[in-house]
Order: sequence, then C-alpha cells, then structure tokens
Amino acid sequence: MRNFFKFLTSKTFLIQLGLALVASIVLVFVLLSWLKSTTNHGDFVEVPDFSKMSVMDMRKAIEDADLRYEVLDSANYNPDYPRFSIIDQNPKAGNKVKQNRKIYFTVNPSGYKKVTVPNVIQVTQRNAASMLRAVGLDIQRTTYIDQIGKDMVYYIKYKGKQIKPGDKLPKTSKVELVCGNGNIGERAQVKADSE
Repeated sequence: MRNFFKFLTSKTFLIQLGLALVASIVLVFVLLSWLKSTTNHGDFVEVPDFSKMSVMDMRKAIEDADLRYEVLDSANYNPDYPRFSIIDQNPKAGNKVKQNRKIYFTVNPSGYKKVTVPNVIQVTQRNAASMLRAVGLDIQRTTYIDQIGKDMVYYIKYKGKQIKPGDKLPKTSKVELVCGNGNIGERAQVKADSE
C-alpha cells in the first residue's frame, strides 16, 4: 500500500497523467472541430417565401437555397392563388434551417373538385337551393315556366344546357333553376276545361 502512494507522487506518474490530460484535450478539440465542419454548426439558410410560386420556379429556388422539398397532397382549390402554385409551406418563410433541410409544400390544384348534382327535380325552389348550396353549387338565377307546380323545380341548367341529377360539376359552379309559375298554360287550361 505504501508503494502505491509513493507511485502516485512519483515524477513518472505525474508526467503520464499530464500527457493523458493533454491528449484528452486535443482529442476533444479535434472531435468538436470535426463535428462543427460536418454538421455545419452555426450555418443556417433562411427559408425563402415560395407563396404563389409555380412548382417549376419553386424547384429552381429550392436548388439555389441548397434545400430539399416534398409536395404534400393538393389542398382545396383556392381562387386567390394561380393554378399549380404554392399555397402553403412548412417551415414558413423567414425561418432559419440547416442546409439540405426538407421543405414541405401544399400546391393549389388546377381547379375545384367536381361535385355530384343532387336530385332537386320536383322539389320546391327553396329546398332545392339549400340542397345545391350544401354540395357547393351556387344558384345563378331562377327562371319560371308555365307549369302548375308553383316554385317547383322542373329542371336545372348549367351554361344554358339542361343537366340531370347525378351529373358532375366543378364546385362553386353557378346553375339556373327552372321552376313552375303556377300557371297551367293556355292549351293545358283549354284541355282541362273541356274535360
């Protein structure tokens, strides 16, 4: 035991201890320098604003910024943005990220998705309007024809052409309801009187 304490205070042990300490400090310094250079510690890229950019322009800007990207599913069509343009991005513009970071994009589709025209034939104009609005269609106007069912829908028109329930139209399309005005019409009135 006495020899062990004597060894701990010997010149040889203290030199070995000093060399081990210096080697450890050098190793830690080299390791930290290597990590800093390989991980670009402290080097950040500011995320550009890709809003309303076309997908082609976005790809070039992504390469210039030394970033990567992934396009998520398209959102619902937004008329405030051009077709096939960037609606949203994550991370947002102005954030600082590492080089080669992946940016996630939501793209505006080419137009509204199509919806099925509900069966509003022989339904009152008021109920038909509610049913059409519920699926995303708008009423452009209501016109009346001589038919006995007052405010009853007899058919629907889209861009001047008659359409049927079950047809597909782009969401927010404007349709025309053709309803009865409550009049039978002259020929129908004469026939009814003769019976």
